[in-house]
Amino acid sequence: MTDPEISRDNNNKYRESFTATIGETISQAVRIITGEPALVIPATVILHHQKKAAAVRKQHENTGLFIPPIFILSITSRCNLACSGCYMHGRGEKPKAEMSMEILASAVSQAAELGVSIIVIAGGEPFVRHSEILALAKAHPSILFPVFTNGLLIDDAIADSVAACHNIVPVISFEGFREATDQRRGSGVYDRLIRTCRRLKDRAVFFGCSVTTTRENFDDVTSDAFIRQMTGAGARVFTFVEYVPMAPGTENLVLTHEQKQTLQAVLAERNRKFPALFIGFPGDEKAYGGCLAAGRGFVH
Repeated sequence: MTDPEISRDNNNKYRESFTATIGETISQAVRIITGEPALVIPATVILHHQKKAAAVRKQHENTGLFIPPIFILSITSRCNLACSGCYMHGRGEKPKAEMSMEILASAVSQAAELGVSIIVIAGGEPFVRHSEILALAKAHPSILFPVFTNGLLIDDAIADSVAACHNIVPVISFEGFREATDQRRGSGVYDRLIRTCRRLKDRAVFFGCSVTTTRENFDDVTSDAFIRQMTGAGARVFTFVEYVPMAPGTENLVLTHEQKQTLQAVLAERNRKFPALFIGFPGDEKAYGGCLAAGRGFVH
């Protein structure tokens, strides 16, 4: 077998592995919420649609067109916070014009037709455009829309709207416990986020938290104490995003090689131990043959 053929076979293997991981993750989510009747039917429907989307992608792959299962849409650079080390501010760019609702709707419709399973909504703070997020999710009930948010704009009215739209999954940013979260995001933010979690939990919304994982907070955010605190608040998805330095002088916050290796084992153990999903990003790149960007696993 020639080198190009070997490379193509390896890429096919990595794509199949990543697709299988997504399916297993969605299936695990369904198992987690089986005790909540209000969510069981929507979750089962979403799982069915995820399998159909995977079949569509496979059909395209047979013709030489490789469709990533995940599409990331950064819909705004606006934000109601100015967190230290924010990548959006760290780039030092002037805010760009936002995509119109017409363009967003077209992009999502094209992605759905191609078999994209999950569309991640990012910002800035995405909920500054909450009405448009809700419109997209309602127009495409077969697609899962995780929304990475600082959580502060989710008032009772938005929480009600999200609760009525079962394919939106808010993923709220925490830095760990109160001190670490307030230090980066502002005094009192932690307590406000816990109130947001309570709103979502009271409405049986499937939601999670996103943790920027650094060399300094690694032990805290992977501890049983933090996991129990957040699952008690209602979080059922934990996304651990490895810190990427944007500000000069913060390179010492990058995870050590040992921590990167340990993280994957810790998340696997937490998935077995707690009734929640634990996801690392960028994840085990070695298992997937390198970075999943540029269409290998997702496109931004």
